[in-house]
Amino acid sequence: MVSDAEGQKLVRLARLAVQHYLEKQVVLKTEKAGLMSGVFVTLNYLTRNEEHLRGCIGFPQAYKALYQSVVEAAIAAATQDPRFPPVDRKELESITFEVSVLTEPEEMPAKKGIRIGQDGLILRWKHGTGLLLPQVPAELGWDVDEYLVNLCYKAGAPPDVWLDPSSRLYRFQAEVFKEHSPGGEVARLGQYK
Repeated sequence: MVSDAEGQKLVRLARLAVQHYLEKQVVLKTEKAGLMSGVFVTLNYLTRNEEHLRGCIGFPQAYKALYQSVVEAAIAAATQDPRFPPVDRKELESITFEVSVLTEPEEMPAKKGIRIGQDGLILRWKHGTGLLLPQVPAELGWDVDEYLVNLCYKAGAPPDVWLDPSSRLYRFQAEVFKEHSPGGEVARLGQYK
């Protein structure tokens, strides 16, 4: 479990890592060891009270200490998301940062038991992998079937590939922390666990 204070530190670290990288082309190194966890960093561009996705990259499973994973995911979300051009320094004034700390993914035998707003999903099929964070279907108002279809699309697969016996479906939960405004107060979002 990540405390509110720890979540605030993670979001502030994500912003600092991107600022530092855009200014100096150097990846911050953190001294903080400890917790290992999967993590995703999401960037949203604000325009007149609307948010638009600007980048989202992360690591579904722990492979480094959480703080270093946040640094690397934040920089990648800002500079390597193939859906968007790299973030410009001036844009940071209009971008909010969101950090999702993930539980270890567990395999699911079928769609029964998927909880909208609680379970993030990973689909592995013979040609790739797709992941959707638990907040995505809740924010978009999807039911379980819409969630699975969009997960398939995210994996670059036909909409029913999750039914293929060779495909694997995993679920995880997340603790999500987000800035209310660019560089502003950080709060825990709803419980996605």
